[in-house]
Amino acid sequence: MKNSLSLTALAVITFALAGAVEAQEDLPVPGHGAARDVPGGQTLPDTNIEHKVVFDAAMAAENVDDVNPMLVAVARYVNTLAKYGVPPENRKIAVVFHQAAGPVVMNNEVFKARNDGHDNPNIQLIRDLHAAGVALHMCGQGALARNIAPEDIQEEIQLDLWALTTLIDFDQKGYVRIGG
Repeated sequence: MKNSLSLTALAVITFALAGAVEAQEDLPVPGHGAARDVPGGQTLPDTNIEHKVVFDAAMAAENVDDVNPMLVAVARYVNTLAKYGVPPENRKIAVVFHQAAGPVVMNNEVFKARNDGHDNPNIQLIRDLHAAGVALHMCGQGALARNIAPEDIQEEIQLDLWALTTLIDFDQKGYVRIGG
């Protein structure tokens, strides 16, 4: 009897986990979850408005092999909007890289050359965010200061004049700024 209950419990857990994995695969940014449901939670993403958000990415990951935490937050936010039914045309999400976050924009060859052979752990997530409709921008002044040439930047990322002007432009267009 105990074995039967154990097998039943294992089957239930397996199906539950498979459902969670399957649900994550349906999200726009694969491999990253969404906000967890909160019983009794009242304010959910409004499906009828444009969610205009610019993430100000100025900090680096603690370890060269870690994905930048701001990118993880962006992925989770995009997936949360999708999970709660916000259509892609109402998801206006951007990221502006500058200061210590600047090196995440480098292609793998350049990143490895500057980081003792370590691969750039941000590349796949940057590609996935771009594919999900997130606009990615790099501060040109930061690129100059760090000797990052335009050809060293991943193709998904737009090189701008200056993070300050890019962030102000987003602010003037009604975007809510997160981070910085």
